[in-house]
Amino acid sequence: MEPTSYFAALLTLLEQQAGTTDKGLSNAIIYLLSIILPHVSHNTLRAKFTTMMAVLSQSLDLGSADVALLRAVISCLESVLTAQDAASWGQPIALGAFQSLLALATDSKPKIRKRAQEAVVKLLVRIPPPATVHPAAHTVAKFVLTTLANAKADTQAAMHTLQLVKAVNVTWPAEEFRELCSVLMQLPKLNTPFITTLSFQALESAFSSAAAALDEDQFRDLLAEVIDIKPNAGDALVSDAWLKIVQKGYVAYAQISPAVCFQSLPDLIDLILPDIELGKPSTREAAAQCIWALLRECIPDSMLGSPETERIVKVLSSGVSYRYRESWTLMFLLLAALFQRLGSAAHPAMDSILLEISNMRMEPEFELKNEADAVLGAAVRAIGPEAFLEVLPLNLDADQHSGSAGRAWLLPLMKSHIRDAPLAYFVQNMLPLADDLAARSLRFSSQGREIESKVFGALSQQVWGLLGGFCNVPSDVVQSFTMDFASRLASEMFESAEVRPAICGALQTLVSAVHNIAHADADVANAPLTKQQALAAEQHLAQFAPDYLSQLFNVFALSPGASRGYLVDTIMAFLSIITPAEVNATFVKVCSMLDEALKTHKPPAASELTERYLEAHPPPTAHTMMDLAIVMAPYLDAERTQMLVQASFLLLKQAEDTVLQKKGYKAVYKLASQKQGSAARQIIDSIMTDMLIPALIESAESVAMASRRDRLALISVLADGLNDEQLHFIPALLSEAILGTKEVNERVRIIAFDTLLAMGRRMAQGGVISLSAMGGEGETQQASTEEFFKMIAAGLAAQTPHMISATIAALSRALFEFHAQLQTSFVLEVLGTVLMFVTHNNREIAKSSLGFVKVSSVILPKD
Repeated sequence: MEPTSYFAALLTLLEQQAGTTDKGLSNAIIYLLSIILPHVSHNTLRAKFTTMMAVLSQSLDLGSADVALLRAVISCLESVLTAQDAASWGQPIALGAFQSLLALATDSKPKIRKRAQEAVVKLLVRIPPPATVHPAAHTVAKFVLTTLANAKADTQAAMHTLQLVKAVNVTWPAEEFRELCSVLMQLPKLNTPFITTLSFQALESAFSSAAAALDEDQFRDLLAEVIDIKPNAGDALVSDAWLKIVQKGYVAYAQISPAVCFQSLPDLIDLILPDIELGKPSTREAAAQCIWALLRECIPDSMLGSPETERIVKVLSSGVSYRYRESWTLMFLLLAALFQRLGSAAHPAMDSILLEISNMRMEPEFELKNEADAVLGAAVRAIGPEAFLEVLPLNLDADQHSGSAGRAWLLPLMKSHIRDAPLAYFVQNMLPLADDLAARSLRFSSQGREIESKVFGALSQQVWGLLGGFCNVPSDVVQSFTMDFASRLASEMFESAEVRPAICGALQTLVSAVHNIAHADADVANAPLTKQQALAAEQHLAQFAPDYLSQLFNVFALSPGASRGYLVDTIMAFLSIITPAEVNATFVKVCSMLDEALKTHKPPAASELTERYLEAHPPPTAHTMMDLAIVMAPYLDAERTQMLVQASFLLLKQAEDTVLQKKGYKAVYKLASQKQGSAARQIIDSIMTDMLIPALIESAESVAMASRRDRLALISVLADGLNDEQLHFIPALLSEAILGTKEVNERVRIIAFDTLLAMGRRMAQGGVISLSAMGGEGETQQASTEEFFKMIAAGLAAQTPHMISATIAALSRALFEFHAQLQTSFVLEVLGTVLMFVTHNNREIAKSSLGFVKVSSVILPKD
């Protein structure tokens, strides 16, 4: 039966029970109605509104009705009133029913009161169109005002009403809102703790209507009244509620009158700050949260350098004094937020705070080093490294700064916080500092003072580590990234292995960031460069790219195999900004060197492939050149792509050197995974039928263990794009994907399952499988999901337990993915076949079979 039919039957039965003395059946019917009504259409409920109100009113006897019945009646009233339109709400019967809910919302019984308040809140949220304020909002306001007016006489009802106001998040009518605020402000004078706390909480909730209901003068006067009744910091409940009112009120006031609100901010923060010192833990956090919101929302951009800002800084600077020691964690958070909000205007206004926190940070017994570092880091981001080091010089030269404390500890801190800083500052100041420190390291080394040599060498490397931050989209790329500076970076990158990662990371950051902005659809918000400036900067960097690539290739060839990742990332960054002609010319050179290396290449011994060996020695030249060719693959044109394909096909047959075979598969996979329409993808599509598929099928028996992951990844990519003439590729290599699901290496197993699903998706698209192309008998076989499962199930006839177990695992994964495309009868047939293996003597087979049963129990219908 439909919900409407149930509703009609229950309503008729309830009408028949009217006037009877046996209330048991009526109560049961009302309970069932409370369950059915949310599913009945609104049109039906509007049509039966009068009838429903008549029968429900008989059950609203608060004196005799039990709790369960009243809760069911409340649910019914909520469902019926929710369905009414704006016109229905204008009828006395609707307002009368709603007033009944309001009466229940202040009932002495907690369960009834809670359920009624929930119903009122939900009804007020659902405003019937076209009204902007709920028609019952005036009724609620009058009810609240009437009840609160008698708060002194009936404290219990006042408390329940305040709970209702607190819960109702609704736009109050303007004419009643001002009176409501006035009443709520008078309640704390009753000196009743619970009334005071609830009145503050209710006022906080009501502030959502303040901007719409009050003009600027009224809002200011209301906030002044709130400030005048500031509670004692030791009263946690009341203070927490008061602080939330202040936060919400001033944030709203800042939207109405930003300038006037900002002028009152220093005195307000000065008023709140003692709560962080004297309050209980919850009050301290509430005060910090309030000040943090004020700093974030109430300081206009045009006032960042004003005298009021300096007053705010002065007020908050008192928070680092010893009297606030227990709350330093919160004070440091506020100071970091102030740095973040003021930005460059924090210098010189907050210089004294910066110096004070630095001195505190350097004390041996200071425990809040992480919190202090957060403030210093925020300062670096706000005022920039130049102004920061002007206030807090590093003092690394003890001879020239005798008596001054060294601040070498600032270098690693600055590294992770420098952003959008001018590159010129690093070139003119930090680079000479790094050279001086390196020279001193060499001088100490020549004197046999190894400890001092290592210290200054480490400091020089830390200064170089700052380069990445300066390269994070500087505004002066064209002016400061000169030929001399570029040459210096290239020579340092080649000669110094210690600073090489820092330089490569910085270059990659610079090139990638500029490239992303230059090729964005529009100017990037808050970026130091416009789209046009980024294009000019990219062109400027592109002129250095060929030389950098040449140097990077040399470094790549000489670097150990285990530490090349950052070099690959830097090479790819430069490849993205040079011209296609330069990419192709460079690739030709790499291919030439690869050919030469292959002529004399000898497979490395097993000992030369261990992780320890690769961490200290570069791989053979052939391996290196193939790695470079793979990196360049996405940027090649059709002719050069063809060259890479030919080289890769030769490597697929490399049985002696499994590493080269792996790189051959990786190269073809890199080409096949390019987007549709690219030169690489066009070449792959053109050789798919005649060359690639036959080569993969023929090499299936000679695949090295190390090559399986890349080979399966290649098969997965190719399976998605097969046409009807190439569908024989799936049954030919399906067993390889099945066996891959039982590999020891987890990454190989994941790719094997992905390959299996890719094959299943292609089979589900339909087509014709040419069995003759596989050398079998017969003509064709129609592709489908069921046919795919039959192909997998053929592995159940294997002779080895390993293959049988892998087949069952493959069936489980495929069934979970494609069960919606299968008939239940077919699934039951497969299940019946697999169930025969549940009791198999081999543990591996039995375990896989139980896994299949679990999957079947999840996806099959319950019946």
